[in-house]
Amino acid sequence: MTVENAPWPAAAATGIGSLPGTDPGEANRVVVGELPDLPHLAELPARGVGADMIGRTAGLLVDLAVEVVPSGYRVATRPGRDHRRAVDLMRFDLDAFQDAVERGAKPSAVKVQLTGPWTLSSLVELPRGHRVLTDAGALREFTESLSEGLAAHVAEVSKRTGANVVVQLDEPMLPAVLNGLLPTPSKLGTVPPVAEPEARELLGTVVEAARRATGQPVIVHCCADKPPLRLLRKAGADALAFDVTLLRKASAQVLDEVGETWDDGAVLFLGLVPSTDPGRPLTLKSVADPALDLVDQLGFPRTLLAERAVPTPTCGLSGADHAWARRAMALSRDVAKAFLEPPDSW
Repeated sequence: MTVENAPWPAAAATGIGSLPGTDPGEANRVVVGELPDLPHLAELPARGVGADMIGRTAGLLVDLAVEVVPSGYRVATRPGRDHRRAVDLMRFDLDAFQDAVERGAKPSAVKVQLTGPWTLSSLVELPRGHRVLTDAGALREFTESLSEGLAAHVAEVSKRTGANVVVQLDEPMLPAVLNGLLPTPSKLGTVPPVAEPEARELLGTVVEAARRATGQPVIVHCCADKPPLRLLRKAGADALAFDVTLLRKASAQVLDEVGETWDDGAVLFLGLVPSTDPGRPLTLKSVADPALDLVDQLGFPRTLLAERAVPTPTCGLSGADHAWARRAMALSRDVAKAFLEPPDSW
């Protein structure tokens, strides 16, 4: 895939998902204003229960409900206050996003973010406290419910915006799942690691469900310092999102995996702009340098950045102040333009 056959235009930039604050109207207006080519549905986790990545996605599940207990989210017998709150917050967000898009430049594509199946099932508990991913039947049920809820969500966003909908699946916990780093309820042991073929198959099921629902490329995001890019690609992801600034001291093996993934045709959503104010002046060149260094190290022409890269902040912006969040999105947009028409100084 290249930007030529992607639903977003050349020189597009986007955000990862979260923003600071609690006002969905303001947040989505800023997103559409700063990222007009590929605006994303803003997530506002500062609102609390139901607004974080797990609560938002759990609220979309079909015939499954969750509630909040001291240890986090847990499967509930029926939808209660916590579940209804997640559903209500998503409706408020969609109202705000629809309004912002209608007032803006009518993008050809918009992006929505959902928690991927491994992260969701690792951070939601069964009634007895064990993680959903430890029960094969529950894991299968969650995956089917997520796929069905995803399709309904995409249809709703498409109807409201009139745009192509691109799905981003967030899998920050996948490396911990693969490496057996998740503690058991007693905290005295860890959950056994999930084998790569199993991880790939399950994630691939949801990736394919997203592709069927949208007819568009599917993005998988992992903000770990060593994202399993090869696995994500083999699971069917068309585009991979990760923090490229973490690769400055990466091993040759990690860089080879990036190069292999890029060479295989994936679009890379490159996290370049700090997710919080770095407290020092940033130039366009200093922000773009990790991407320029990456293509140089891998032996690719720099034109590849215009052909198969989309700049983003390094991760979500919920930890930033409002001024930096706006600035980070603007910098992402300006880097994208510079990828397409590099300044002479580059």
